[in-house]
Amino acid sequence: MKKGLIGKKIGMTQIFDEKGLVIPVTVIEAGPCVVAQIKTADKEGYNAIQLGFGEVKTKHKNKPEMGHFEKSKLEAKKHLREFRLDDISSYKIGDEVKADIFTVGEKVDIQGISKGKGFQGVIKRHGQSGGPMGHGSMYHRRPGSMGPTSTPGRVFKGKKLPGHMGRVTVTIQNLDVVAVDMDKNVILVKGSVPGAKGAILKIKSAIKAID
Repeated sequence: MKKGLIGKKIGMTQIFDEKGLVIPVTVIEAGPCVVAQIKTADKEGYNAIQLGFGEVKTKHKNKPEMGHFEKSKLEAKKHLREFRLDDISSYKIGDEVKADIFTVGEKVDIQGISKGKGFQGVIKRHGQSGGPMGHGSMYHRRPGSMGPTSTPGRVFKGKKLPGHMGRVTVTIQNLDVVAVDMDKNVILVKGSVPGAKGAILKIKSAIKAID
């Protein structure tokens, strides 16, 4: 059954399993989230729930956003995310969704916005090799050949060149849930997830789960 939750990246640490092996984990504050809207196949064409997460002052929300929450008679939330589910019959507006919807050993997909790196060259952006580092060389970190000369006389579309790097939506699939702490509403997942500390994440059931 598909599940989803909004979380905030706290940072990374490590824990030890029962065999004494080190496991690198990411600590995520997972909820509590509130169901702000329910979308049905009859009305919207698909089944989904919209979750709200994070406290916010009303002065930081505009009128359309406040109207959305007032319609459901809910307190305003800082972040809203939508999750498509197979079955929405067990949800109703105002329900609270917490970290306990996920269990230890479950596999999840985590989506977030990667760290922005600004304008970068081809060595950092695409992993290309550098040129000779000798004093006579004038070609240290440049992109390399631009392609044919007079024919076709242009740079082919898709050529790997310097440019903006990072700050794009990234999804890491099949991460293992290592621990769930309901007292602190925190889950630990094995490995790294996109974004810097404090980044907002979508935690979803793995769509390509592998054993």
